[in-house]
Amino acid sequence: MTPLRVLVVDDERPALDELQYLLHQDDRVGEVVACDSATEALRTLHEREVDAVFLDIQMPGLTGLELAQVLKRFRVPPPVVFVTAHEGHAVDAFELRAIDYVLKPVRTERLADALSRIIEGGDRAPAPVEDVQIPVELGGVTRFVDRSDVTHVEAHGDYARLHTGEGSHLIRVPLTTLEEEWAAAGFVRIHRSLLVSLGHVTEIRMESGRCTVAVGPRDSTVDLVVARRHTRQLRELLGRRAGS
Repeated sequence: MTPLRVLVVDDERPALDELQYLLHQDDRVGEVVACDSATEALRTLHEREVDAVFLDIQMPGLTGLELAQVLKRFRVPPPVVFVTAHEGHAVDAFELRAIDYVLKPVRTERLADALSRIIEGGDRAPAPVEDVQIPVELGGVTRFVDRSDVTHVEAHGDYARLHTGEGSHLIRVPLTTLEEEWAAAGFVRIHRSLLVSLGHVTEIRMESGRCTVAVGPRDSTVDLVVARRHTRQLRELLGRRAGS
């Protein structure tokens, strides 16, 4: 395999240096080019070809999401991996056909997984998100719950409680891990302790500046409070979903 040529973009020098270092530790990576702004990254991409772009989201001037929009118009768009400390943009990232979405601080094994996705997927569009089954323990018996049946997920320390129309199940996976891994399936954070499946939201209400969403079947609807910092993004996501 020809070593990958990778472009990394981050306006914070320590984060940029760290990502460069971690990428160089992987034998599949050959050259790593660093840019501290989206504008500089565009100039670089017009001058040379790369196999992938590792891109921060929150940057002054042109943001990472805006740069990804520009890259989509390239004749051969490079695969994009978002690397960010901000958890609330995962769905936006996958709507832009990102290969992966990695949260800071970056773990070596997580970065290796992103590189594998690049190698396996190249610049092809991501495959449709397939449903997965989650094993849960109940009275010494292991059952399998379809992710598509999960309406919302609640944090319980290092555990997470999966809620479905038929009940709930506790699994030993942190909420932040599920947020990262399930973003492409339409799960978004609405509160520091809650993820919600956009596909199961039946209503969104604003009353006295307080936002709530209703999820689940109509005969057993659950109302969930949306934190103020997540309200605008959730309303935009639901609006785009309704119009698609």
